[in-house]
Amino acid sequence: MKKAFLILMVSLSSICSILAQKNYGTALPSDYQNPLKDTLSIVTWNVEHFIDAFDNPYIKNGREDESKAEDVKKRVKDFTSILRKLDADVVVFQEFESQPFLERIAKEELEDMNYLFFASAPSPDWYMNVVVMSRVPLGVIYGYGSVYTPVKGSLDKEGRPETQKNINTRMVSVEVIAKPDYSFIVHGLHLKAGRNERDEATRIGQINLLLGQCVRFQKEDKKTKQVVIGDLNSIPGSAEITQLLNGKEKVKFINPFASKPVFSHPSDNPERQLDHILPNIQMAKDMISAEVFQDALLKEISDHLPIKMLLLMK
Repeated sequence: MKKAFLILMVSLSSICSILAQKNYGTALPSDYQNPLKDTLSIVTWNVEHFIDAFDNPYIKNGREDESKAEDVKKRVKDFTSILRKLDADVVVFQEFESQPFLERIAKEELEDMNYLFFASAPSPDWYMNVVVMSRVPLGVIYGYGSVYTPVKGSLDKEGRPETQKNINTRMVSVEVIAKPDYSFIVHGLHLKAGRNERDEATRIGQINLLLGQCVRFQKEDKKTKQVVIGDLNSIPGSAEITQLLNGKEKVKFINPFASKPVFSHPSDNPERQLDHILPNIQMAKDMISAEVFQDALLKEISDHLPIKMLLLMK
């Protein structure tokens, strides 16, 4: 009995040590029960201008200013129906208006699904944000809206090399503490839209900023699991995706659809892949499956289809 007790105490000490090493200064909620399952699912979904029924006086946009309660109610109903079918543990939304709106939906419409944790770094003057919803605890969130990135090859009105930071508000990185001995960093992105050279240069600048952060995380712990997820507004084989997959020192991301291309846009007749889930090599070894989620109702909600990845936490 004494031996068993000592083994138990050593095990608990090891778990606490792991949690402390990977997430300095953090603690799990006192009433939180770690899930017993060994799998975890992650979804990315651009929900196309998903706005609430209230006008934000600090944002000037006709779509956001004049939203109608009856339209919002119908979209929320369809939206929650899809979320129940997806049944994901972590969902990264793009083009979602706000974290408070999502928290309200989770509490009023999805309470039984136990979405208790949320993260975002919203734009101060725009209504399309990246918002993360999770059943498992979230740690530190990193926002990039204060950072300028170059737009290579473009000049501003004064003839100087152009830089921008407005679009960088749609980039966030957040720690996911799935289990005491299994955590990772999810990078939720909604990169610059558009097909011209300036748009491509803007996305390259954003990707290089992210890669710098990824290198930083990997240097802190070479075993760090990371995943880039979201609407990258870039197709496989493009300069942007190639830049991301080639990575930098100590960082290597994997395209799970490299051997079997998939399409996620537009939702009513998919013919291109703009949405991606790209785990690094440390995380890719845990991947069980990755797929585009299909449902007839999706075209009523957004022009993008969700992509879901299932992990074995080991």
